[in-house]
Amino acid sequence: MELPFYLSCEEFKKRYYDDLEIWFENDRNATEIDFLINLSELYKPYLYYNFAENNLQVDATVKVKEYAFSSFDNFGISYLEKKHKNVNTHIHITSEWKAVSMMEYAQYVLDKINKHLVRSYGFPEKNVHDYINDYEVIASAEKVGYKLDYNTHQLLLPFLKAYLPHYGQTVDISLYKEFYISVVEIAHFIDRKLHSVKAFEHSIYCKLRSEAKMGLQMKHHFLTIFN
Repeated sequence: MELPFYLSCEEFKKRYYDDLEIWFENDRNATEIDFLINLSELYKPYLYYNFAENNLQVDATVKVKEYAFSSFDNFGISYLEKKHKNVNTHIHITSEWKAVSMMEYAQYVLDKINKHLVRSYGFPEKNVHDYINDYEVIASAEKVGYKLDYNTHQLLLPFLKAYLPHYGQTVDISLYKEFYISVVEIAHFIDRKLHSVKAFEHSIYCKLRSEAKMGLQMKHHFLTIFN
C-alpha cells in the first residue's frame, strides 16, 4: 500500500486513524508498528539529528550535479572577432555537486516536465503527475543545469506527488513553508506513537541518531589514519 504524504502536520494528525484503518484493510496481518515504520521512512529523508540540540531538525535538501559553462570560456561577441584576434572560443562544461532545497528540486522537475510537454505535444492540458516519474523526462541530460539521479528521485516521489501541482508552471511557496515547519512535528508524532507501542528503537530519532554517530565515528577514524 502506498501511504499518503502530508505537507501539513495538522492534516497528518487528522488523517492518521483513517489511514491506519485503510492499512489494516489492505493487510489483516499488519500491525500499527508496521504502519509507523513505513511512515517514518517517508519523512526521514527530510530530517537530521543535531548533536548540540539532541533533537531532530529539518534538512529538506537534496544533492544534485550541476553542469555549467566554465568561467574561463570566451563566447558571445568573441565569435565575431575570431577572424581578427586569436581568441579561444571553445566552450567547456564544468560540473559540481550542489545541495538544493526540495522546493528548488520540485520546481526543476516541474520545468523539465513542462519542457517535455512543449516539445512533444505543443503544451496541451496534460497532467504533470503523469510524467512525475517518467525516466526519459527525469533522467534526460541537459547541456547545462542540474542532472537528476533517477534512483534518488524514487525516494522523493511521495513528497513530489503531494507538492507538485497537477497543472501549471510554478510551485506553491506557502505550501512548502507549511511542510518545512511541519516535518519535525510530524516526526515527533510518529516517534511518540512508536514509544507508546514499545517500539521506540524504530523511531526516526533513534535511526538518525545512530546514523549520525556512525558518521562521526567514520570521520574520526579517517582523521586518525591520515594524522
